[in-house]
Amino acid sequence: MTTATTAERLLAWNPGHGLAPMEDPSSDIRLLVADSWLVRDGRVRGLTRHRERFLHACVDAGGPPLEQLTDFWRDMTAALPRGEGAWFPRVELVPGGRQLQLRLRLRAAPALAPGVRVWAAGQPDPRTVPRRKGPDLAVLARVRRLASISGRGAEEAVLTTPSGLVLEGATSSVLWWEDQTLCLPSPALPILAGVTTGLIQARAAQSGIRLVHRERSVEDLDGREVWLVNALHGIRPVTDWSGTGTGTGRPMRAGPASHAAEWRKWLQDIMEPLPTD
Repeated sequence: MTTATTAERLLAWNPGHGLAPMEDPSSDIRLLVADSWLVRDGRVRGLTRHRERFLHACVDAGGPPLEQLTDFWRDMTAALPRGEGAWFPRVELVPGGRQLQLRLRLRAAPALAPGVRVWAAGQPDPRTVPRRKGPDLAVLARVRRLASISGRGAEEAVLTTPSGLVLEGATSSVLWWEDQTLCLPSPALPILAGVTTGLIQARAAQSGIRLVHRERSVEDLDGREVWLVNALHGIRPVTDWSGTGTGTGRPMRAGPASHAAEWRKWLQDIMEPLPTD
């Protein structure tokens, strides 16, 4: 049974010395790269995919040499909690004086939700580096706050292109069903490569489920089964669209979540023990 975890801790990594606790500096420090995932009772899913995404992003951001990045990942993995409890650790690359600094932020996981209320008004994409997680987390948090205020308690907002095409949520990938076809935005659009979405795509291919990339507006999702997907919550079907769709002038409807329960169970079942070496 999952139990409560302790308060947040920040650990800094130094080559040859490993991780050590540090005081949390100013929150104004801009993240160059970040990645996070759920650890529950010492189990995790997709950790290798998170590793590859984080290392690639650090190289893209001009981070430390690959050898140091792999050493950091080894030390970070060893420091992850393996007992009972739910955690949402985040690895970070930040400016650190003369050189960039690698850090591990150990955080208790927030309560997990089986569904999500989404603000129906599509939000213009405010990100500056959409394909790298980290630099835009602060502005995306502001988008979520705006959704909560303007969307009457909505927990998420959908980002759109200038022409109104769906990209992703502020903290989630967006997938939806059209009959028995699982759909997601085109990879040619400025979207983050979601780890959990990648796992879902792999399962769909193995199961013979038709998976296609399509260009849709927010109002095109009216009445459909829509999923918001991320590493923390896994799959959250949209249970309510708050407000009206862009340009429609009428409330949007959440479609029946007929596929979600099976896929959520599958995501739970593929969680694996954290590596021990």
